[in-house]
Amino acid sequence: MSLTRRSFLNAVAATGAVAAVPAKVFATVAPPQPSINPALRARALAALEAHGDRIKMRDVIGIADFNRFSREPRFYIVDLRSAFTTQHLVAHGRGSDPGHLGWLERFSNEIGSEATSEGAYLTGDSYTGKYGWSMRLFGLDASNSNALARSIVVHSAWYAEPKVAETFGKLGRSEGCFALPGISHAEAMTRLGSGRLLYAEKI
Repeated sequence: MSLTRRSFLNAVAATGAVAAVPAKVFATVAPPQPSINPALRARALAALEAHGDRIKMRDVIGIADFNRFSREPRFYIVDLRSAFTTQHLVAHGRGSDPGHLGWLERFSNEIGSEATSEGAYLTGDSYTGKYGWSMRLFGLDASNSNALARSIVVHSAWYAEPKVAETFGKLGRSEGCFALPGISHAEAMTRLGSGRLLYAEKI
């Protein structure tokens, strides 16, 4: 089945990005305290220490577990002080899944690859651009050093909405960006903000 914006709109009503959501709504995105792969969490915390001189805000981190299928919640926002964690859907790049099977098969840092890159990112300033309200990302590792040049950002997308997963059994694909559902995107923009760690890997 080909997943396009036209076929999706014929199946379900498109959901727009949420510009502002009360904090109490965030907990409804997913049950609190979801389970994160312990090895992945450890790698993320190690990256936080390794890049500590560049990451000024160390209270909240984002973790993307690309070992999971695209219809599964696999993007986590973790408060390191309280351990409060929420989980969210996130799309991967089409270059990482050329057959659109729903699994991330490979990472790439190459310009033009349209693939997801692995490693540690520093969240940057928010802006309004091609994909609406977005957050810039700076790659801190050799595996994602071209993030800024590739315009890899956090943004919302219709193809990352839960209805897409329910209708087609998988999410659509980005061009390498971290594309989230509207309400999840609003939380990421608010809780992660600028100057924090976002870590992506497949273990």
